[in-house]
Amino acid sequence: MPLVANSNLPTFKRLEAIGETIIPGDNAIHQDIRELHIGLLNMMPDSALSATERQFFRLVGESNQIAQFYMHPFTLPELPRGDAGLAHVEQYYETFETIKQQGLDALIITGANVTQPDLAMEPFWEPLDEIIEWAYENVTSTLCSCLATHAVMQARYGQKRQHMGAKRWGVYPHYLVDREHPLVAGVNTRFDVPHSRYNNISREQFEAAGLKVLVESAEAGVHLAVSEDLFRIVFFQGHPEYDIISLLKEYKREVARFIACARSDYPPVPDNYFTQQSAAILEEHRERVIAAIADNDNPPPFPEALITESLDNTWHDTAEAVLNNWIGKVYQLTNINRNKPFQPHIDPNDPLGLK
Repeated sequence: MPLVANSNLPTFKRLEAIGETIIPGDNAIHQDIRELHIGLLNMMPDSALSATERQFFRLVGESNQIAQFYMHPFTLPELPRGDAGLAHVEQYYETFETIKQQGLDALIITGANVTQPDLAMEPFWEPLDEIIEWAYENVTSTLCSCLATHAVMQARYGQKRQHMGAKRWGVYPHYLVDREHPLVAGVNTRFDVPHSRYNNISREQFEAAGLKVLVESAEAGVHLAVSEDLFRIVFFQGHPEYDIISLLKEYKREVARFIACARSDYPPVPDNYFTQQSAAILEEHRERVIAAIADNDNPPPFPEALITESLDNTWHDTAEAVLNNWIGKVYQLTNINRNKPFQPHIDPNDPLGLK
């Protein structure tokens, strides 16, 4: 079912332009079609703020559940933003106070850029922890992406992420560890997921916290896990929401950082993402950039147009399926409880409401 454009957020127009079904807020049908209100705590930096909105909004809107989706983006004032980012947030985002008053059926928390060796030292740590605790008691399910997963694991379960020494960056094959959980119903037993991170929570750490691992990669580690009640919190370490060009754009930014002397080494290409021909083009570009810098010349432009058409998206269908399963379970549980007070703790004898 479609997204409802319940604000003037430009993301709705961009999604409509690529063929997604968007209902104007004043035309939404309220009769017997259930509304689901989903929050998006967007902690991404200004450069990725709108793209992250679009990626998660699109995945929610592609769900086949019989519901109309109202998206409620908000962020943390403690996150550093430039003038454009602040203007975007002030014009289109809600506040956490408003979110608390109106309530949510589900919540998605994105990743964020960090600058401190310990997440507890970040300026957003305490307000993020407040939102996580509020959501645990008042929201049917919270989906945590990448950095948000690491923050919840540290705050709630005392499991700190570990630096891997190098960036885990690319598209990796994954396998179902638990084929029976409703979140992976109808999902292929092997599928790809993009990753982009320096830190990791291991399978042993998830299991030591009493959590259930559902999807894992031999190369990239755990991607999908769930809280001890099997649904209250959903953990992603990868980025299934990524667009086909997301890793390309990220690689291009890292090359630009090398040229600007913001990093000392030329970035390696993401694993399992580029074709052999594209990798050869990028290797030639690397040589030309390094030669230009050595000769005090202007580096050549990044060959983005030569690469884009050869990229393959091998993860989006699975991302759709998992998000659809997640929203379906949220829809089921909110329908069960819509006429009675919210119960923050699911029946331990039937955590997924299957009986």
